[in-house]
Amino acid sequence: MTVFGNERRLFLETEAETEHLGGELARLAKAHGEHFTVFLDGELGMGKTTMSRGVMRALGHEGAVKSPTYTLVEPYEDLEPPVYHFDLYRLGDPEELEHMGIRDYFSGNSLCLIEWPERGEGILPEPDIDVHIEQEKDGRSVVIRARSELGASLMNEIELIGPES
Repeated sequence: MTVFGNERRLFLETEAETEHLGGELARLAKAHGEHFTVFLDGELGMGKTTMSRGVMRALGHEGAVKSPTYTLVEPYEDLEPPVYHFDLYRLGDPEELEHMGIRDYFSGNSLCLIEWPERGEGILPEPDIDVHIEQEKDGRSVVIRARSELGASLMNEIELIGPES
């Protein structure tokens, strides 16, 4: 894996700040106009789905956004760009992704958000951006890393919230 050395660290105190960061990812995906993959990494309850909700709301989705833990993927094809929200927490074997035609989701101008990406290792493509979230005091510590040339170029456009560490 090539690491592009482009990394941002920030502290999010509130759920609203986590949603805002999701909105920034949506803004970049929309402006970019090509396929964009984001890995969302962190333990249970860290805000991965909250960040995903921020993406969907920023793109105009008004309904509920839940983690697709049992269905593995929740499509939001009416959005521009179309978003595919994956939650691989209950994935038994990465090969299951092949049977569901996972490669078809990674084309066109779609945005793919993938929670628990390590469970799809060997099948999933490399992300453009990897977001790691963990508990820190009364908020969340977030590390955003570029994992592709596209991710590196877009990282410079993210409007971060709060002080960078």
